[in-house]
Amino acid sequence: MITYFDSVVLGIVEGLTEFLPVSSTGHLTIAEKLLKLPINNNGVTAYTAVIQMGAIFAVLLYFARDIWQIASGWCKGLVKPEYRGTLDHRMGWYVIIGSIPIGIVGFAAKDFISGPLRSLWVVGAALILWSVVMVYAERTASQVRDLKRVTLRDVVMIGIVQCVALVPGVSRSGATISAGLIGGLDRVAATKLSFYLSIPALTGAGLYELKDAVGTGIGVGPTVVGTAISFVVAFFSVAWLLKFVAGHPITAFVPYRVVLGVVLLGLLAAGVMSAT
Repeated sequence: MITYFDSVVLGIVEGLTEFLPVSSTGHLTIAEKLLKLPINNNGVTAYTAVIQMGAIFAVLLYFARDIWQIASGWCKGLVKPEYRGTLDHRMGWYVIIGSIPIGIVGFAAKDFISGPLRSLWVVGAALILWSVVMVYAERTASQVRDLKRVTLRDVVMIGIVQCVALVPGVSRSGATISAGLIGGLDRVAATKLSFYLSIPALTGAGLYELKDAVGTGIGVGPTVVGTAISFVVAFFSVAWLLKFVAGHPITAFVPYRVVLGVVLLGLLAAGVMSAT
């Protein structure tokens, strides 16, 4: 079903868009449609979830030192009381707690997410509508707190908002960074927290869908190629985004989102493209 050419294209799209606030799922859905793949097919949906693992490996490598410090600090805090107030120990709990909402919602609404929501009408509308939230987030952002001042309340709010990103076109990073900004975090803190929370969310989705991707005739080869390419591209995307958000608002991505959404809805309304 998915050729090696398809896997290269989808791997590049996944790697470029997974951590940018433009919606990787939305772009993958559009790319699948242009490649004439059945976007509401369970195997294709599973494939896109699996190649996200490449992007996760990129985050694990890029933030290897941070992740090690958080993991070791969390583990130490479980047995040594003196470590329980440290940032690393708290951040370990924050990542766990913040990942619970999307785990519950993603599993409970799996059929709805991979079915009715896999429509280009949804993608186009979500690209435009969530752009409004991103503008609001930037305009109201106080940016008074860095990563050291993240609270449990911040993580719970961001974890809940992350569930909205299950709608194709919203963008997981766009949702979580916006939530962080609205809560008073600076852009770098909100972006790093978005990266940390992406690890359990995307890893869980990828592992859950792995059996479907391999068991529906897609094959190991295209899956490995797509995952490897998404890893390489995503690594450089992560590095670029962290530097970019240090001096630029996330609204810089809004014009692109809105134009893409309007063009997509226009093509659908004109009958040039079908929604599924």
